[in-house]
Amino acid sequence: MGARAIACGCALALALALATRAEAFYLPGVAPVDYERDDLVFVKVNKLTSTSTQLPYDYYSLPYCKPEKVKHAAENLGEVLRGDRIENSLYSLEMRYDDQCKVQCRRKLTEAEAKTLGDKIKDEYRVQMILDNLPVGMTRYIEDEKGTRKKYERGFPVGFSSTDGKRYVNNHIRFTILYHRDPDTDLSRIVGFECVPFSVKHTYKKWSDDKPVLKTCDPRSQVYVSEASDPQEVKAGEEVVYTYDTLFKESDIRWASRWDTYLLMADDEIHWFSIINSMMIVLFLSVMTALIMLRTLHRDITVYNQLETAEETQEESGWKLIHGDVFRVPGNYVWLSVLSGTGVQLICMATVTIFFAVLGFLSPANRGGLMTAMVMLYVIMSYVNGYVSAFLFRMFKGQAWKMNALRASLFYPGIFFVVGTALNILISRQKSSGAIPFGTYFLLMFLWFGISVPLTFVGSYMGFKRDPLEEPVRTNKIPRQIPPQPWYMHDIVAVLVGGVLPFGAVFIELFFILTSIWLQQFYYIFGFLALVFIILIVTCAEITVVMCYFQLCAEDYRWWWRSFLTSGASAVYMFVYGIVYYNTSLVVTHKITTFIYFAYMSVLSLGFFILTGAVGFLSCLTFIRAIYSSVKID
Repeated sequence: MGARAIACGCALALALALATRAEAFYLPGVAPVDYERDDLVFVKVNKLTSTSTQLPYDYYSLPYCKPEKVKHAAENLGEVLRGDRIENSLYSLEMRYDDQCKVQCRRKLTEAEAKTLGDKIKDEYRVQMILDNLPVGMTRYIEDEKGTRKKYERGFPVGFSSTDGKRYVNNHIRFTILYHRDPDTDLSRIVGFECVPFSVKHTYKKWSDDKPVLKTCDPRSQVYVSEASDPQEVKAGEEVVYTYDTLFKESDIRWASRWDTYLLMADDEIHWFSIINSMMIVLFLSVMTALIMLRTLHRDITVYNQLETAEETQEESGWKLIHGDVFRVPGNYVWLSVLSGTGVQLICMATVTIFFAVLGFLSPANRGGLMTAMVMLYVIMSYVNGYVSAFLFRMFKGQAWKMNALRASLFYPGIFFVVGTALNILISRQKSSGAIPFGTYFLLMFLWFGISVPLTFVGSYMGFKRDPLEEPVRTNKIPRQIPPQPWYMHDIVAVLVGGVLPFGAVFIELFFILTSIWLQQFYYIFGFLALVFIILIVTCAEITVVMCYFQLCAEDYRWWWRSFLTSGASAVYMFVYGIVYYNTSLVVTHKITTFIYFAYMSVLSLGFFILTGAVGFLSCLTFIRAIYSSVKID
C-alpha cells in the first residue's frame, strides 16, 4: 500500500507539473513567484560592473523588476570586498522546459530613473547574474590552430547607445540553459548559463497583472523577440516591459567540466613564451652565479688563505680587504628589519595561496575564495613577520623589540588602511556596492588588531629570544674609507639595472593579472603563476648576489640597503608598466576611476617592492656570511 501510494502521488505530481508547464507556455503572466516550489530554479542577481568606472553597483539600483521581499545571500569576506551583492530575483525556470515571452513587470520611468539608466548605459555597465553557481555569459567564438572554440563574456550589457546619442535598454533576455542528462537516472545538471539580450518596445493588447497578452511577444501567435524588433528607448515617461525566454539545450559537457568554457584561455602560447623567456634569464643568472661562486670566489679564497705575511695580505684588493667593515650595522636598521619581516610575511602568504590554488581549492566556482584566503593567510603569517623582524633587529644589536614589533604590525597594513579608507569614502559617496559595509570594516579591524598584531608580538618575542647569528669576522672600530666608484657602480644606476631582470621575468604574466583585476576576467592559470613566482624568487636572489659581489669587489661595504633595493627596484618598473597599461588597455571615463586605479597600483607596487627586496636582502646576507666564513682571518 505504501509503495502504491507513493507511486500514485508521484504520478499525480507529474501530471500536475505537465499541466502547469502547458499553461505557463501559452499563458505567460506576472503572478507572484512561489519560492517554495521544488520544481523551480531561480536566477540570482549579483551586481552591475563596468571596466570604465571600476565602480560596482547593486542590481536593484536600476529600475528593474523587484520581488516583494529582497533576500540577500550569505557572502564571504572576499565577495564583500569585491562588491558582490547576491540577491533573489523574479527570474524563474523549470528544468528542461522551454518558456518564452515570460513577463516580469512593467515600469514607467521617472526622470531620475531614466537618467540613472542612461548613465549606466553610457558607462557600459554589464549585468551579472548567477544560476546554480554559474555566472551568466554571452557567447562568442574564437578561432585558432585548435579550431573554433566557444568563450564566454561575463554578464550582458544594460543597454546600448545609437549614433544619434539615444540610449536603449535591454529589457528582454533570452537565457539558454545547457544541461547534461544522466542516461541511467534521467537526472539533469546545469552545465552552462548563456544569454542574449534584446531591446524591444513591447506593446500589449490588454494588461492583466496575472496574464498580460503582448503583441510583440506571443507564443500563441508565433511572435517572438528578435534583433529586428523596435528597441526600447530610455526616456522619462516611457513604459518599459521586462520579459525573458528560457531555452534548454542538452550538452555533452559533464558537470565536473562545466567551468572549462568560462576559464578558456586563448593565449596559452604567450604564457609558455613568458615561461621560456624567464627560464632563459634564470639560466643566464645561474651561470654567472656559478662562475662567481665556483671559480672566482674559490680561487680568491684559496689564494687569500695561502698568504702568510701581513705585507702580502695588504697587497690584495677587492672584497677580501673590507672584511672588517662588511658586517658594520647599517643606518636605519630598524626599518630594514621591519621591511624584511613584512617581505617574508608576503612571501609566505603568496606561496601558500598559490599552492592551494594550484591544487584547485581556490577555483572561481568558490566566489571570493581567493581574496578571503589571501586576507586570512596574511593575518596568520604575521607571526613570521614578527619572528624575522625581531631576529634581524637583535642581530643589529637593537634592544627595544616591542617598538620594533609595533612597527612591523602596523606598517604595511596601516598604509593599506589609510588608502582603503580614503577610497571607501569616495566610493560610498558614489553609492556603489564596492564600498565596504560597517560590519565588514569591523571584521577587518578585528583581524588586524585582534589577531594580526598579537601574532606579530608573539613572533617578535620568540625571534628576539633566540640567540643572534655570530659574525664570521670582527668589525673594525674605525670605518674604512671607500674608494671612488665608477659611474656604473653608483647606487641609482646599480639599483635600476638590478631591478630590470626580475621585472622582465614576470611582466608578461603581470599583464594577465592586471587584465583579470581591471577588465573583469577570470584568472585561473595558477600553474603558470606558480612557475613564474618561483622564477621571480630565483631571479631576485641571483641578481642581488651578482650585483653585491661586484659591489664588494669595488671595496664598497654598504651592501645592506643596496641589496634590498636592487631586487626591490623591480617594483618601480611594475608601477611604470601600470601607467602604460592604464593608457593602452583601459578606457576610463571618470576621474575617480583614475584615483582608484593608481591608489591600488601604488599599494600593490609597494607590496611587490617589499617582497622582492626581502628576497634580495636575505639572499645577499646568506651569500656574504658564506664567503667570509671561508676566509682565514687572524
